Amino acid sequence: MSGAEALWQSMGIANMTWGQLLMMLVGCLLIYLAVARKFEPLLLLPIGFGAILSNIPEAGIADAGGLLYYIYHIGIETGVFPLLIFMGVGALTDFGALIAMPSTLFLGAAAQFGIFATLIGALTLNMIPGFNFSLADASAIAIIGGADGPTAIFLASRLAPDLLGAIAVAAYSYMALVPIIQPPIMRLLTTEKERSIVMSQLRPVGRLEKILFPFTVLLLCILFLPSAAPLIGMLMFGNILKEVGVVDRLSRAAQNEIINIVTIFLGLAVGSKLSADKFLTLDTLGILALGAIAFCIGTAAGVLMGKAMCKISGGKINPLIGAAGVSAVPMAARVVNKVGLESNHHNFLLMHAMGPNVAGVIGSAVAAGVLLAIVGN
Repeated sequence: MSGAEALWQSMGIANMTWGQLLMMLVGCLLIYLAVARKFEPLLLLPIGFGAILSNIPEAGIADAGGLLYYIYHIGIETGVFPLLIFMGVGALTDFGALIAMPSTLFLGAAAQFGIFATLIGALTLNMIPGFNFSLADASAIAIIGGADGPTAIFLASRLAPDLLGAIAVAAYSYMALVPIIQPPIMRLLTTEKERSIVMSQLRPVGRLEKILFPFTVLLLCILFLPSAAPLIGMLMFGNILKEVGVVDRLSRAAQNEIINIVTIFLGLAVGSKLSADKFLTLDTLGILALGAIAFCIGTAAGVLMGKAMCKISGGKINPLIGAAGVSAVPMAARVVNKVGLESNHHNFLLMHAMGPNVAGVIGSAVAAGVLLAIVGN
């Protein structure tokens, strides 16, 4: 081989496949959505750039020995990154709205219905030639319905590591598309009168209540569902750092430096699984479709539970807040507030929606613990 031929063979243009080019364009699309449309930019920007890096021919960035390979192996396969993210989420979360209105726990629980409905759907998909999802695979896919990326990654790393890339991308993609997916479902299932309901102001929540809450949740987890302890434990630990008020440096670190660094690496690691040879498969298409169904079912179940609670309360609860039961914090709550304002310009539902929103975070972790306890063993 001549020097010119060797040089040509080392170039990306000589080794580029249509699949790699397509996945690079997908990465560019994710970056566009992050920058131009501001859809979850903290997540989609590093995921999109990771997709571009992992599809560069001959670079081997995502292959064994490459930077993204080690980031993925250390942080994703071990489940460390999702747990650190949960600690940061806990430090950023105010459970006051949930404590002030404990009944919103039912809305967070109802929104997890999509998870278990999709588990059945994934197993049913095996009737189509080409699909062969095990019960563990179906459980990992179903968790996408909770719209909780860290939980989806944690469960997939335990039950279906081969599908982790597609599951993580689907989970974070649907989290980013909350403002597009949820409003039509919310309008379809509610009337103009229901969407216009103005809820009464929440009662003030004391500091002692906020400190005791994470210990109470952790105690219940210890007694009834220890398999969810990694997720629940780190979430509540982060919240304790915030609420006790004596470790501000640790709380700020969890809220800023730690979660920011982990988010960068987690996004790049997830993007590394968007390489053409791993992503352009029939299973991936099935996972994306099932994830969308799971998310829609979860949103619908939350709204329907909200309608039931509205009737039981005599019209005091706006059923829109049930859509915030999916754990996309705080975007789902913001979407609820936006749709509520469309029907009544004086209807501010943000704080009321934060109750089911943070309940959804706990609910998705509990659902993951249940699936891990049943299927993991």
